[in-house]
Amino acid sequence: MNKNWKIIGLGMLGGIIPLAIFLGLNSYDKPDQKYVMQDTFPNAAASKTNFNFTSNSGSNVNMDFTIASAKTVHSVVHVTTKVVRTMVQRDPFFEFFYGPGAGGRERKQYGQGSGSGVIVSSDGYIVTNNHVIEDANEIEVTLNDNSTYSAKIIGTDPSTDIAILKIDANDLLPIEFGNSDDIQVGEWVLAVGNPFNLTSTVTAGIVSAKARNINIIGSRNRDVVPIESFIQTDAAVNPGNSGGALVNVEGELIGINTAIASQTGSYAGYAFAVPSKLVRKVMTDLIDFGIVQRGFLGVQIAEVNQKLVDEKNLLNTRGIYVAGVNEGSGAEKAKIKEGDVILKVGSKDVNTPAQLQEEIGKRRPGDVVSLTIRRGKDEIIREVVLKNLEGNTELRSKEEIERFSALGATFEELSKDEKKELSIDHGVKITSLNAGKLKALGLTEGMIVTKINNDKVYSVEQLTSFLKNSKNRGVLLEVMTSSGKKDYIGFGL
Repeated sequence: MNKNWKIIGLGMLGGIIPLAIFLGLNSYDKPDQKYVMQDTFPNAAASKTNFNFTSNSGSNVNMDFTIASAKTVHSVVHVTTKVVRTMVQRDPFFEFFYGPGAGGRERKQYGQGSGSGVIVSSDGYIVTNNHVIEDANEIEVTLNDNSTYSAKIIGTDPSTDIAILKIDANDLLPIEFGNSDDIQVGEWVLAVGNPFNLTSTVTAGIVSAKARNINIIGSRNRDVVPIESFIQTDAAVNPGNSGGALVNVEGELIGINTAIASQTGSYAGYAFAVPSKLVRKVMTDLIDFGIVQRGFLGVQIAEVNQKLVDEKNLLNTRGIYVAGVNEGSGAEKAKIKEGDVILKVGSKDVNTPAQLQEEIGKRRPGDVVSLTIRRGKDEIIREVVLKNLEGNTELRSKEEIERFSALGATFEELSKDEKKELSIDHGVKITSLNAGKLKALGLTEGMIVTKINNDKVYSVEQLTSFLKNSKNRGVLLEVMTSSGKKDYIGFGL
């Protein structure tokens, strides 16, 4: 009898000890989830192209993913990059005796990265993420049959984190585009990519949410206006999946995998993809023009929540609140007013800023968009002509813009009066600054570049050509403020 009680007691003790350990390990507060891009560097004739665009929703429930996998795995590629960053270290001692730029030393940093890409045309166009190829000096693409090609960048769009590459190849197998607007929460989807350098990997999950804004693009690059309206999925996505395909059960592209929410940087059940309809628009612009032709409404907006409803005496929480209207914008011309609530873009309801950004992001300057507005208790329709950042509806090519710009800055030559006022006979003025090296270095609009590597600057073409084609990777700019104060900026290209 005693022996039996001993056996029972030992059994209970054996169960209590593991339970106590389990409860103890799980009693600590877990850290907040972090959003991360899936890939980072360790140091770090187009209109004639035929694309396959379809609009099938793939809404049928199909637990056999073999057909979708077979259709897409050969359309997804492995992208590897090499990065060389050059820094110029100024030497104050030499500059004191021999002048600005003397004694400067170059330092180089080397790095590499990898990700995925999706073939979108039979003649070698590939879509990937901008952060996969950002700052890359060399880009190599490996197809599913292990053939390898050097790739060149056709264009990038940091605002959506999309980039287009081109390889010299033909008879490739492009992916079919699906309509991301038709995908529903709860539908099965597949993520196809190269996580951890494991080529041709397919994982399955469902669409967890749509129109997610996780503030990752803006936090990573504060110099861009981010457009985030991600498709959220729980398909396993890991480092290396960036730029890969999110497809429906028909094997049609509905998104480009971009980011994950994770404490560790690896799969944790939350992944985010740029919708294919937005990808298609950005891709077509980059191939046709070299830049994205982006239209803007010209309004400041706010999400409608209960606090705003109470504060502004709104009817309900539907729509997007117009907090301000920009002077000279299409919205102002269409007589949209502060306090209006945007309910629809065309026939599509918009209830979050991300949804509104996505719908406007699919359009170009000059496009006319129909907005359903609630003003007080009345619903009205306004037709708005979208404009670009310069306030017009022109579509401009990359070549045209690049004549007057470099490293994110746009320049113009000084007038005779400006030269006379500053007592100089040379120099060009910075008229605008977008994301790029010069803005990161602290240059501002209105500054005048007077010298580059101690040579006087007489024209915009002289300056932009040097910055784009210089074999001397170290650059020293002499700049002048509008008040005539001089400064020197050194950097590497």
